[in-house]
Amino acid sequence: MTKAKAIVLTGNGTNCEMEAAHACRLAGFDEVKIAHISELLYGEVLLDDYHFLNLTGGFLDGDDLGSAKAQANRLKYARVKGSSGHLIDQFLRFIEDGKLILGVCNGFQLMVKMGLLPALGGRYLDQVASLTFNDCGRFQDRWVYLKNNPDSPSVFTRGIEGGIYLPIRHGEGKFYVESNEVLEKIEALNLAVLKYSDPAYVSATMDFPLNPNGSMNAIAGLCDETGRLMGLMPHPEAFLHRTNHPRWTREELPEDGDGLILFRNAVDYVRKTLI
Repeated sequence: MTKAKAIVLTGNGTNCEMEAAHACRLAGFDEVKIAHISELLYGEVLLDDYHFLNLTGGFLDGDDLGSAKAQANRLKYARVKGSSGHLIDQFLRFIEDGKLILGVCNGFQLMVKMGLLPALGGRYLDQVASLTFNDCGRFQDRWVYLKNNPDSPSVFTRGIEGGIYLPIRHGEGKFYVESNEVLEKIEALNLAVLKYSDPAYVSATMDFPLNPNGSMNAIAGLCDETGRLMGLMPHPEAFLHRTNHPRWTREELPEDGDGLILFRNAVDYVRKTLI
């Protein structure tokens, strides 16, 4: 049987690649590769050889030009050494082939600034949104409640009842769009997968600190219209086991952390659809 293969992109300031790779292995991927961005740029690693791309958290290029903007420009315009093609060609081919991309925190910022999300109408290179400085004016490191949208097309959140509980750690996590039309389309198409909410996962909230950054419409996670591309500010790879939970010594918790379901859904999709 063909192996289910995941690739985790690292370099230039990422710092969550080990956790993301561990999440992929725990979920059941047969092969997990941590690849430095230079390996892609020098043609030593090809995205075509994998089914699931992870864009991880960190501080790409020191957040110069704004979070992930420098890397977004690099990935969109850089040529692959020894080739007449650009690296973005591999990204677009990856999407066209029906594969999966998950961007977490800095990876979410990267996807939005590349134009991979929300990619309305399949326009994957048009940036129509951004992630900017938290309304509170400072870095936030806390756990948040995330209400799941059951009508979302997202592959990653299938089967989630109510919501999930995950940690955030960011200074530029506020989802923002200038156009009301864009925001209305995101909502109408159910692309707002996860929203900051009350602890019972009943209502999305703009109240701080439940909404730690002031994201418009409380949006914490977003997908494209296919449901195969998703980004979120909270860190699913940071809650894979009950001992990752901040109250694990005081509460009865399931063995698996809430974040693992996103990666299990990814491998299930790959096995049923791509191999």
